[in-house]
Amino acid sequence: MSADPDPLCPRPRGIVRGAVLTLVFAGVLATAAATGVLPREDGEGREPRAGTGDRTVFDRAALHRVAAEAVADGKSGKQAAEEFVSRSGDRWGAVYDRREYAEFEESLDGAYTGVGLSAGAAPGSRAEGTGAVRVTRVRPGGPAERAGVRVGDLLLSVGGRSAEGLSVSEVVSLLRGDGVAGSAVALRIRRDGMTWTQVLRRERLVTDPVSVSRPDPRTVVIRVSAFSKGAGAKVREAVRAAPPGAGVLLDLRGNSGGLVDEAAAAASAFLDGGLVATYDVEGEQRAVYAERGGDTGRPLVALVDGGTMSAAELLTGALQDRGRAVTVGARTFGKGSVQMPSALPDGSVAELTVGHYRTPAGHEVDGRGIVPDLPAGDRAEERARTVLSGLGGGA
Repeated sequence: MSADPDPLCPRPRGIVRGAVLTLVFAGVLATAAATGVLPREDGEGREPRAGTGDRTVFDRAALHRVAAEAVADGKSGKQAAEEFVSRSGDRWGAVYDRREYAEFEESLDGAYTGVGLSAGAAPGSRAEGTGAVRVTRVRPGGPAERAGVRVGDLLLSVGGRSAEGLSVSEVVSLLRGDGVAGSAVALRIRRDGMTWTQVLRRERLVTDPVSVSRPDPRTVVIRVSAFSKGAGAKVREAVRAAPPGAGVLLDLRGNSGGLVDEAAAAASAFLDGGLVATYDVEGEQRAVYAERGGDTGRPLVALVDGGTMSAAELLTGALQDRGRAVTVGARTFGKGSVQMPSALPDGSVAELTVGHYRTPAGHEVDGRGIVPDLPAGDRAEERARTVLSGLGGGA
């Protein structure tokens, strides 16, 4: 997981038992700890591999019974729920306490308190028994960058606790700490055979998930790192502001999701209404639609990779299936399951798999990912620009 927040979800608007909770297509909150950019180049801590197409649909009623019985017996409802979820086979299910879930919601608004780094399991570290966690992203200008932390550094301990035996989600939770700006956390770091301790102070950081650049007069590059609040509107603004005749390179690499309604808003920048995705929630079929009025004529290339997941896959699938964009890069992550938050008797919140979504053409994403129209490796961006030029945009 990453230390960045990163789920795919229409934002939960308050967790009240019996209320209609907003749908979540999400990665787990634990992926969201120290930074706050909805995650990650490496699937935010999840191994970026094609899954088996897990079709688990969670029995929420049974979970509530287990948690309620634990509370009645004077035990931890959250712990009982975690054990139940662990045994269920729901690989995307997770349980959070009130503070963790509040941080999660905050991160979806594009703000967080942390040290400005993302982390994932270091390749082979668990097998080697080192318990190391690798830094996968460092936020420019944040505490970690100012202290000299680099991508690829290994975190051996956080806050005095060894990473040995801890999950990545536990490590990133330690990075976030109590969420108080100014609080300190000591990192034990290894790089190129050297090991040292670095003390960082957490800060209140605001993320901007959409960046726009114009490498030449006929190319607009729109990079979306996460679908947090406001991302869809920023994509639409960038498209409207693009010069006449310029093509758009939509860079979704490393984007592991965010808010479904923001992904749909981004789709609306390029589509004139119509279907974006279908999904089921406990057997009930539903759909997501784009708004009318998008720019349907401007040349468009979508750049994706193995870190493109969840809401970003939903957008990719819509643009590909409807013939609106040429997709370039590598097969996407394959996160197409639907989670829904559910309040437990002790105030903790469980996010459980309740269904799966499909692209407009009916293709399943979960465990499969989306294969781009033109596979590309290390020089994917260069190839994407070449394709864009051939479509009439770009230099």
